[in-house]
Amino acid sequence: MKTSSPLFAGAAALALSVIALSTPASAQVADSITIYNAQHEGLTKEWVEAFTEETGIAVTVRNGSDLEFANQIVQEGANSPADVFLTENSPAMALVDGKGLFAPVDLATLEQVPEQFRPADGHWIGIAARSTVFAYDKTKLSEDKLPKSMLDLAKPEWKGRWAASPSGADFQAIVGALLQLKGKEATADWLKGMKENFTAYRGNSTAMRAVNAGQTEGALIYHYYYFGDQAKTGENSKNVALHYFRNQDPGAFVSISGGGILASSKHKEQAQAFLKWVTGKGGQAVLRDGTSFEYAVGKGEASNKALVPLDELRAPKVEPSTLNNAKVTDMMTAAGLL
Repeated sequence: MKTSSPLFAGAAALALSVIALSTPASAQVADSITIYNAQHEGLTKEWVEAFTEETGIAVTVRNGSDLEFANQIVQEGANSPADVFLTENSPAMALVDGKGLFAPVDLATLEQVPEQFRPADGHWIGIAARSTVFAYDKTKLSEDKLPKSMLDLAKPEWKGRWAASPSGADFQAIVGALLQLKGKEATADWLKGMKENFTAYRGNSTAMRAVNAGQTEGALIYHYYYFGDQAKTGENSKNVALHYFRNQDPGAFVSISGGGILASSKHKEQAQAFLKWVTGKGGQAVLRDGTSFEYAVGKGEASNKALVPLDELRAPKVEPSTLNNAKVTDMMTAAGLL
């Protein structure tokens, strides 16, 4: 997870890393695109290398975080050098879309992804997904002692027993879903209870390590941190198990990673080709066979076999285009969480 501030601090302050992937000798200068990438760097690198090999279209990747890039794009407007914007979560996509800075995604590309994984206006598209989970210390908590709902974590009995990373875009997307599902009053009440009950960590992986080390009983994170660690040494998750809230609970929220094409792009044909490839069989196979452990969202495309199937998560229905990060950060600031 990449932590981020909702305020744009200037392009120079972002200290973005830039990766210029090799251009095939046969490719022309016009056959190139620039991506502002807020997705995981390793995953996007896999996508880009396979796409370039297949199409001959060269790609330059600038890496940063969701809301830093979203605010940069708003500042750059029609002068943005970016052709494509990729995010971990959808609120940053909604911010750019709300300013009218995306070009519509081709219909053939939209039809590769189910409606629940893309906004109603078709100005961007889901490229991957991640599930909210409660990562808990299985040496201390039995299944019958777990919270039935994410809302239970604001109750007095959970005081001092759980953790989260409130400063990151991941957690703020979860709060955005709560706001959409339950409204402002219920969200404010939950945030107040959270402030009284939880321990703050910087980053989901850090929060999970705290659970594993016995420093806290559980943490509200995204699922792939656990699976990624398990696929390596498992040293940061050996005492951890995942609890899925299911039942359309706010804690069963599935966040969408998005991809959009800038209206100012001078290479729209190539940018459209990239989104079509990422959401098609080639790009979704990278999710299935790779080590990102994010969910595939393409129609009929399988996710990594280690994951609980998406249709078994019983996630609540959330409209990604209306997840409002500005309201969320205002409310979290008022609650003393930011």
